[in-house]
Amino acid sequence: MPQKQPVQSVANTPAVNQKPTLNIESVTLGDLTWLNIEKPTLQEIEYLAQHYPFHALDLDDTLSRIQRPKIDEYEDYIFVVLHFPVWHRETQIATASQVSLFIGKNYIVTMHSGEIKLLREFFQNCMNSDTARQENMSQGSAFLAYKIIDIMVDRCFTILDRILGWTDAVESTVFDENIEAAVEIARLRRDVIAHRRIIWPLRSVIGELETKLRRFATNDLEVYFGDVVDHLNKIWDTLDEVKETIEVFKDADYILSNERLGRIMRVLTVLATVVLPFLIISSLYGMNVHMPGSIEPGNHFAFWILMVIMAVCAGGLLWFFRRKRWI
Repeated sequence: MPQKQPVQSVANTPAVNQKPTLNIESVTLGDLTWLNIEKPTLQEIEYLAQHYPFHALDLDDTLSRIQRPKIDEYEDYIFVVLHFPVWHRETQIATASQVSLFIGKNYIVTMHSGEIKLLREFFQNCMNSDTARQENMSQGSAFLAYKIIDIMVDRCFTILDRILGWTDAVESTVFDENIEAAVEIARLRRDVIAHRRIIWPLRSVIGELETKLRRFATNDLEVYFGDVVDHLNKIWDTLDEVKETIEVFKDADYILSNERLGRIMRVLTVLATVVLPFLIISSLYGMNVHMPGSIEPGNHFAFWILMVIMAVCAGGLLWFFRRKRWI
């Protein structure tokens, strides 16, 4: 029967004398015990070191936030580190949440930060439901490990649906002239890159895990883990398609932005060309020299000198542009 406080010992499993301050919950079926530890501290690490044959480096890894997904195989147990994406609404980006598993013949220890609520719900379901406990724990620790991993991988599809919905929304903004889409494209691209960084190492680790767990399995789990790997490959392929779609959106937004800018520049060029004669006439007749056609008669010599100087400057610039092959 499931138990929270204290954790009772089972056959072939180290005895547990749980202290009230320890954040450890357990559920037992037959000779299989599942210990779940959320937000582990040094107290839980010391307890596991005293009652289980776990290597000190593996216990240290459960508290580290910079571990890469990996599998460490020992004579009595297998230590697995997995990362799964957790999306934060405030920052609009996914971060990796670490889940550590110690898998032995008659026990599983899961250690995580509590960010993956589905894992917590799955443990509570096994604790409170005889049917769920029988369904998930009756076939040994290897099968329970598969169920835990499968649930967390399936959770990725929910996040993937959000990304696809976000992609559709960005597509609408790209072709809407009244909305600046560059910022949304950059945010979506950053989120997709974060998911790809998490999913990529997960595929190889889970693909290798089935062969490592065979010694703890009561039946063949190759098909089950193959299904999980297929799901990860589907997630990866979808992220790859979204990445390519974002590149198309980025190019389209750049082209459309240049086209809109070109239309604006054409209008401004027409206005500048229309106003140019007025600017020339007003500037010439605004000078303090005698001008042809002006009211006051006088010597127009200074006017012609100015015209020659302006003609020389204009000709010099045209020659320079031609030499640079700008015109």
